Amino acid sequence: MSTDIRKDNTAMPVDTDSVETQRVEQGAAKQGESFAEVALRLGGASADEARRTGVLDSADDQVEDLFAPQYQTVNSPAHRAIWDRLVPTELFYCELDMPSEDVNRVSERSLSLVRYHRNRGTLLNAKGKISDDVLVDLGDAGYWGTLVDREYGGSGASMQQFARLITAMATIDPTVAGLASVHGCIGAVDPVRSFGTAEQKQRFLPKLADGTRLSAFALTEPGAGSDLTALKTTAVLDGDEYVVNGEKLFITNAVEGRTIGLVCKIDDVPSVLIVDLPDHQDEHFQLNQYGIYALRRAHNNGLVFSDFRVPAENRLMPVRGDGLTIAYHGLNLGRVALCANAAGTMRWMLSEMLPWANFRRTYGQAIEQRELVRRRIGRMAGLIVACDAMTQWCAGLLDQGFRGEMECIVAKIFGSEAQKEAAIELFMKTHGGRSFLHGHLFGDNVHEFLAPCIYEGEGEMLGMAFFKSLVKNHGKTFFEPIGRSLHDLGISQPNLANPSHLWALREPMMEYAKWYAGRRVGGAHWTRLPDMSAKLHAHAKFAQRTLSEGGFEISSTMRTHQLKLADRQCRMSQLSSKMQDALVILVTSQYAALSKDAVTEAAGLAMCAELRRRITGAKATDREFRQVTDLGKRIAEKGWRELDGVQPGGILQSYESASDS
Repeated sequence: MSTDIRKDNTAMPVDTDSVETQRVEQGAAKQGESFAEVALRLGGASADEARRTGVLDSADDQVEDLFAPQYQTVNSPAHRAIWDRLVPTELFYCELDMPSEDVNRVSERSLSLVRYHRNRGTLLNAKGKISDDVLVDLGDAGYWGTLVDREYGGSGASMQQFARLITAMATIDPTVAGLASVHGCIGAVDPVRSFGTAEQKQRFLPKLADGTRLSAFALTEPGAGSDLTALKTTAVLDGDEYVVNGEKLFITNAVEGRTIGLVCKIDDVPSVLIVDLPDHQDEHFQLNQYGIYALRRAHNNGLVFSDFRVPAENRLMPVRGDGLTIAYHGLNLGRVALCANAAGTMRWMLSEMLPWANFRRTYGQAIEQRELVRRRIGRMAGLIVACDAMTQWCAGLLDQGFRGEMECIVAKIFGSEAQKEAAIELFMKTHGGRSFLHGHLFGDNVHEFLAPCIYEGEGEMLGMAFFKSLVKNHGKTFFEPIGRSLHDLGISQPNLANPSHLWALREPMMEYAKWYAGRRVGGAHWTRLPDMSAKLHAHAKFAQRTLSEGGFEISSTMRTHQLKLADRQCRMSQLSSKMQDALVILVTSQYAALSKDAVTEAAGLAMCAELRRRITGAKATDREFRQVTDLGKRIAEKGWRELDGVQPGGILQSYESASDS
């Protein structure tokens, strides 16, 4: 006898001599497997890879179960845009959620405090980290409790309200803005708030709210990053305590005396323990300290546990799912916060570009009058508006109760890539060699600007996750039955001239044919767009067509590659990027049109045109060049309301003589 470990983790005896077992050993589809698991295994992946994929798919299904059906992935705006015949356009814009008096007060005090410390030069300590005095002051201001419910000492902000605070804070200091996300979204706040018992909330949240215990989430290990099934840290119950052994790596905010959400395996099940780290290191708890270029103003360390004891009552026990469910839940909040941070950081960059472009002269003329520099200014404004649009939309979806997995992935990828482009292509190149001076925004922060491409999931890997979520239901409904039938025939590719193949596939192919014909004949219909300029309207309609036609393009790719699709990562990445760009166009066009600001509308238009060209492969026309350079000129000469209150630094290595000043 052998043991078959099934999806529900129950051990079932299997007769190794039975026909069924022979079929399993040959790779046939097993009961309870996900579509991705079936495709990987039947497509030639190793049994271990298929099993690990199945574990992640199970965690994903468990996260889905946390949400009401109307807010799950198949009913999310991104999924409906591609697969549904009738799509409500209003799903792609969320009204601005005005903050409460409490949230306003916390925001104003926190922003004023950080601005004060930055201007005085007291923001950082002697080691170049955000000083403890600043962290304590922010706790007194209520900053760390923004997302904590009022009954536990927080201000109970919505995600939209929190995201706007992150954007505003990033214009003053992106690290302080990022720490709020680490603490409130992916640290211990969200796990306790969302999955803790009443007793656990009362015990942990007040200290997390006032900053007495800043927090982190300890998930990554030396050998477990994107592959979360490779976790090796364990916790074994001993009386009323768990004994933890293992190592974590790249954990932001992890120092002595803080609180972490520790992901570990308990009885081989991914689990989360809320751990108050001791104030001092000892033989049971050590920090693994290393040099790291990014996050240099925050603490980023490894954690080493050796027979480290944690009270059993600190284990989070979600009603559905396990520790991976808890981890996945907070990541979406962190992804929106990252896009919000990028929007604020790029405002700071743009505010620094404008005085320099006016000051710097070449051949007797300020460079802000040069077409290329004006294009950079206009382009930066477009990136800011698109990040604002994606942040407001995704945060609004989360506030409504949507899972938002796909939408938040798009926001994270776009925000991180926009910040990278802004820093390298627009900001650095405009400032030239001065970019690398000590004290320059670029030189001092270049790694901070690039690192978000890795935070909360590396961009291309997340794009694959977006594609996987996009095809999961379609594949399970139409392609999994075909794949099972093919495997039962013992073939990988059907021959439609073979009657036996046609007969075996008759039922699943008929269901697919009904879907295909129905969509081709009936087409897709979108509800009316809001009032907008003809140019923005054209971009929005293009995005809608691209998304609706995307279902056929994706389904065709699935037909072409069938069970080998999992190995076609380049093709999946290309399709994923195309759908993401179309979503950004649709969201940005509506946001810009409803902004009631001519500069914001022009910036949104420039961004939509650029993304549309990226999808179609078209070249920019002279008219489009003029549109973006005219936008840059307008901002350089008259300013932009989105930069109000953003304080640029001084000109470094000014070449004006004393007599010139």
